[in-house]
Amino acid sequence: MATDARKLASSVYLDQTQSKHPAVSTTPGNITEEQRAALDAALRVDQAGEVAANWIYMGQMAVLGRDPKTGTLIQEMWDQEKKHLAVMDKLQVQHRVRPTLLTDVAKVAGFGLGATTALLGREAAMACTEAVETVIGEHYDDQLKEIEWLPDDHPSVPLLREVIKEFRDDELEHLDIAVDNYSQRAPAHALLSSVVGLGCKVAIEFCKRV
Repeated sequence: MATDARKLASSVYLDQTQSKHPAVSTTPGNITEEQRAALDAALRVDQAGEVAANWIYMGQMAVLGRDPKTGTLIQEMWDQEKKHLAVMDKLQVQHRVRPTLLTDVAKVAGFGLGATTALLGREAAMACTEAVETVIGEHYDDQLKEIEWLPDDHPSVPLLREVIKEFRDDELEHLDIAVDNYSQRAPAHALLSSVVGLGCKVAIEFCKRV
């Protein structure tokens, strides 16, 4: 299985010919209850975050999708988030993680955030993306440190780390795209970024536990 190239990490989960490989079909059995709880919390919040991200972009597309340039840009980022969610769904099943009970809340809140900021204009929509991806990038960085203790002797663990690194880099790329498309020209940019960022951090903590 080719997992040495980071760009290929997530594609392993989408390759049907690899579906029986232990790296994508089994979960570590030699970890403590504390380690299992931490792994569960990590994947639960990651899946919830990808659900919310998809609905944020859905809300933005509902408002700005007809604009040729902006609609194309949002669609490209949304397509990447769709792939992220598909992989997270498989990881959740593989590691037998209960999804958050707040999935429906994440969908409604995500769509509302995406649509509301898009109604404020293209720059505000990009500011929303900038704020969300800043928090998510930091979250994935923190998560990589938190799962350093997972044993490497199970094939799913190195693959999981590479998937998280890949997704982190994707999210940071979305952040750069937002900044390049004038997110910081949005009205009340600092306030908007603070509110959205705080909301993301609160949501992360809730989804870890619920």
